[in-house]
Amino acid sequence: MRAPPEEPPARKSVFFGVGGLLAAMLYLALVLRVDSQSAILGLLAIGATGVFIAARLDLISAFRQSYRDNERVMDVLSIVAVLILAAGFHNSSFILFLLTTVLINIIACLGLNLQFGYAGMLNFAGAAMLGVGGYTAALLGQNAAIPPILLLPLGGLFAAVIGSILLPPMLRTQGHYSAVVTIAFNLLFTTFLEVYGGFGGTQGLPVQSMSLLGLDFNDDWKINGFEVAFYANYFVLGLMLTVIVAAVVRRMERSWIGLSLDAVRLDETSARCFGVNIALWKAVAFMSGNFIIGLAGTFYALMLGYIAPTNFTFGDSLILVTIIILGGLGSIWGVILTAAIVIILPEKLQAIQEYRFLLYAIVVTFVLLFQPGGLLPRAPRIFFPGWRP
Repeated sequence: MRAPPEEPPARKSVFFGVGGLLAAMLYLALVLRVDSQSAILGLLAIGATGVFIAARLDLISAFRQSYRDNERVMDVLSIVAVLILAAGFHNSSFILFLLTTVLINIIACLGLNLQFGYAGMLNFAGAAMLGVGGYTAALLGQNAAIPPILLLPLGGLFAAVIGSILLPPMLRTQGHYSAVVTIAFNLLFTTFLEVYGGFGGTQGLPVQSMSLLGLDFNDDWKINGFEVAFYANYFVLGLMLTVIVAAVVRRMERSWIGLSLDAVRLDETSARCFGVNIALWKAVAFMSGNFIIGLAGTFYALMLGYIAPTNFTFGDSLILVTIIILGGLGSIWGVILTAAIVIILPEKLQAIQEYRFLLYAIVVTFVLLFQPGGLLPRAPRIFFPGWRP
């Protein structure tokens, strides 16, 4: 006799999600506000204790269920909360620069997630794709006829085209063999930038400032004595790009494109037997992911105003991969959470700056041992509307 179907979990009120969001934003504001190393260590201890207690009381699960049940409302509230957080630091150039850097890494990791998390393509050349976008902004930006805003898609396009050089060897290899291909490309790319004088060599190249509709992004705002640091311009644009990219990636994941990519990642042989074109979907994931990473690199260069080979080393690629693994393969919110942790924590704790790669390695090892799915694992795919696991 067939067992009766399980009852779907009860819908959680939006207040669970709002409470968790407020707690996270207040905690982040405190971490950004304090500068004392002992105070930051104390906040980290309080945060770890709070997460442990919340997990024991099953509050984290309630928050996640509340978000799933009220997704659109929570998306809007999350954007508003981030804007309010940035407004609280409106005159702090360092904090706004730090928050914008987090957004840039989120965009880059969302592109990497298309390759790594969905299609299963190991790519350790993320920094090289960032570099392609950055140097596109530096070189094409010298032409006054090209608007700075147009450099963003052009940087992504160049990254997708140049990254396609790696497609033939990656389609012929799998696993760690394809990873070696991307590692070699990143090392060759950095070496080429250092020795080729046309790209500035080790000294790098200047990048024109971002401007839009007559607004120079490098100008501070002063309205009736109220001052806003110019990095607020980059933060707002970065937030807009993050929202757009996250929405596109989410739609791809939940469409037949994401279903095909999942099939390729899980079992290529079975997918091929069911008529899935393996080469096509790997190419779609790799080129679209590189486009997004190149877009992030272009925006990064426009914000910095100057780029050099040291901005796009293999170590920077490892940081991107670390964010993906810690957050959870294919998890959009996992990328957002771990990007904030990986970027902000070393900046606030200056004592660990020189040891950050060692700490990343230790943390990744522990996560793989005790939480293989990452800090925020990707939710199971729902094939039938209205059905919940």
